[in-house]
Amino acid sequence: MTPTRPAPGGTRLGELWRILPEEATASGDGVLEIGGVAVTELAERFGTPLHVYDEVGLRRQIRRFVDGLRERWPDSEVLFASKSLPAVGMYRVAYEEGLSIDIAGGGELQLALAAGVDPARLFFHGNAKTDAELQMAIDAGIGTIIVDNDDELDRLERLLVRPQRLLLRVIPGVEAKTHVSQATGGSNSKFGLPMDQAERAIARMSAHPLMEFEGVHLHIGSQILDTAQFAEAVGKISTVGTFSTYDVGGGLGVSYTYDEHAPSVEAYLDAIVAAARAQLPTGSRLMIEPGRSIVARAGVTLYRVTSVKRTGRTFVAVDGGLADQMDIALTQQRYEALLADRLLEPWAETVQLVGRQCESGDLLVDGAPMPPAHVGDLVVMTATGAYSYTMSNNYNGALKPAIVFVSDGEARLVTRRETYADLLATHAPARAGALV
Repeated sequence: MTPTRPAPGGTRLGELWRILPEEATASGDGVLEIGGVAVTELAERFGTPLHVYDEVGLRRQIRRFVDGLRERWPDSEVLFASKSLPAVGMYRVAYEEGLSIDIAGGGELQLALAAGVDPARLFFHGNAKTDAELQMAIDAGIGTIIVDNDDELDRLERLLVRPQRLLLRVIPGVEAKTHVSQATGGSNSKFGLPMDQAERAIARMSAHPLMEFEGVHLHIGSQILDTAQFAEAVGKISTVGTFSTYDVGGGLGVSYTYDEHAPSVEAYLDAIVAAARAQLPTGSRLMIEPGRSIVARAGVTLYRVTSVKRTGRTFVAVDGGLADQMDIALTQQRYEALLADRLLEPWAETVQLVGRQCESGDLLVDGAPMPPAHVGDLVVMTATGAYSYTMSNNYNGALKPAIVFVSDGEARLVTRRETYADLLATHAPARAGALV
């Protein structure tokens, strides 16, 4: 059957296509297909819960950033903020498409190296790097360390034995219009140094024989939908001094709901580069760090309905929940959902889509319109490609879901599902003791 993008009456499907993955379609019998593969087939082959990524759309979005910034500012570099999806398969795709990689811990460093990323293309972030992590990064030949504070400089003075490229993170004093937990550029941020302390840190790095200080970095926050705030941040970083490199961070938001309309990549780049042309030195290197805006739309999470209750409200429960969608509880982010194997039927009910974890707060979508659900139906939560896997956990002994990339009618497993053996492995000391 020929896939289509319908907008049938009695549904809001027509509005969801801009939030669903770029290569999402509907089959003639109303089954969601991603990358040419039906979700019914994915559930049968790989089980649920399952994180599914449109690899074609994902690579296309990366190229919008890489090519778009290069066209506007030739001496530029785009870093993938890998905390948004720290999976070996994703690191490999990012690197293949020309992204450098932003890491923020020893684990992310190991994942990037396992993906074959050139260490010279790695940038090490973090406000509390340990001696062990810094040593690991130095031993790996990491390209750049983004220094956060004076204590980190103390560590580097002890650990460095050869020249190391450095940037310094500064506090721009921009209060981002986003959830408080996602704002990082305000005057009370835990990240970076205020301008007066930054000047002293820069002087210290510039005087050290092994510290190759190249420039400054900032980040104002995440899920930002106002491009004027990014331009404001460029203006702030320009006041720190004249350097060869300016990293203006990431933070571009995405459309999660029917009501949200995120700026395009092109509008974001236009705002950043216009401000850079006006306020940064000619010939300097310009860097950005998108994460959420690369992976969020490309990914969905696939669940199976396990129970339906019509009591005071209609509760549709699925076989996942808080353990694989922690971001909902942390930021109160609204997501949308749909019955993915019954797309074309009228959405006659408004339900509470809930998970299986033993918390009343395990509410995936408050008021999700969909056809009357039945046990065994497949539910897709849209735009879950960023941070869902990152924050997955073992609440109630839940197993972390698998990740599948789909493209051109083929599906490939890039991260296998956690097993009970995996869950028990770290408890081996206690289990051995119980046998004594």
